[in-house]
Amino acid sequence: MIVGVPKEIKPDENRVAVTPEGARELIAAGVTLLVQSGAGAGSGFDDAAYETAGANLIESAETLFEKADLIVKVKEPIAQEYPLFKKGQILFTYLHLAADRALTEFLLEKEITAFAYETLEVNGKLPLLEPMSEVAGKMAPIMGTLHLGRYQGGEGILPGGVAGTERAKVMILGGGVAGKAAAQIAAGLGADVTVFDINLDRLRYLEDVMPKNVATRYSSAGAIAQLLPDADMVIGTVLIPGAKAPKLITREMLSDMKEGSVLVDVSIDQGGCFESSRPTTHSSPTYIEEGVVHYSVANMPGAYPRTSTYALTNATLPYIKALAIYGPDKVLEKVPAMRGALNTRNGELTNQAVADAFGLEAVH
Repeated sequence: MIVGVPKEIKPDENRVAVTPEGARELIAAGVTLLVQSGAGAGSGFDDAAYETAGANLIESAETLFEKADLIVKVKEPIAQEYPLFKKGQILFTYLHLAADRALTEFLLEKEITAFAYETLEVNGKLPLLEPMSEVAGKMAPIMGTLHLGRYQGGEGILPGGVAGTERAKVMILGGGVAGKAAAQIAAGLGADVTVFDINLDRLRYLEDVMPKNVATRYSSAGAIAQLLPDADMVIGTVLIPGAKAPKLITREMLSDMKEGSVLVDVSIDQGGCFESSRPTTHSSPTYIEEGVVHYSVANMPGAYPRTSTYALTNATLPYIKALAIYGPDKVLEKVPAMRGALNTRNGELTNQAVADAFGLEAVH
């Protein structure tokens, strides 16, 4: 199978789907790999590194898409890329379809066999989503701290304070991979941190491993509303695999928050867990609504592309290799986890959560 790695063109996206080391492994396994010229530049990988690995460099995206059987990306295709796809082509990338009806309809119309990193599940975990969740989770308190600064519209409180001053209060909604990473960094900054989750076993685990300035609360509308007026920063990391994120903070609740407090919506790729969230970019990451600073960049790990690209390739490479070797039919038998990754096939939806989001039917 011929695998194509195009250059990402989503605004402010500098990751690439495969590192040069990953390219070498794929080629050693017998895969023909096409890499668009400049695809790795944003992550610090020049074209020569891919050539040395044995990849074929392709100048234009049009040529790469035309020649490749399988397209491997980082981010979901955007409208400018739709015309590049061939009917029936195979795609493996982050899709987040429940938040993007237009992309869902395009994949169905073009009969793309689309596998999503974020819905591949192994033993109750999402191994291809976790690396980027960890990056975004670690970034969230740092970005929140930056925008708590008065010159960014924030209230002007330093999370850890200094001697004789109060520390910031940070609420983290969701105690999964991203929530745990966010709590670690926020605690390290010295803030008073509270992590909310509905999984009591997860809360017990967090109680055991987190420092003393991290508390846990069972998540409910009442518990969130109780702490919200005192919060300086709220980080949303809630995830329902493949589905839209639940709206845990409504627009009406913004009036209960401090002026200059900060919302960081890590869940924005899945529609966001704050009702007032809308996707932003690294070039223009925030906006203010009801006096509350909103940070909701849709590709947060793109800010640290070298770390993110290595972390992503470490996780995705075995699955890319299997898909390229076995093809989209046989891989479902050889690697059962790929069944969960399959979102569209032959013009039909295969993911129930996406179907539910749009009132469509899914085949199983």
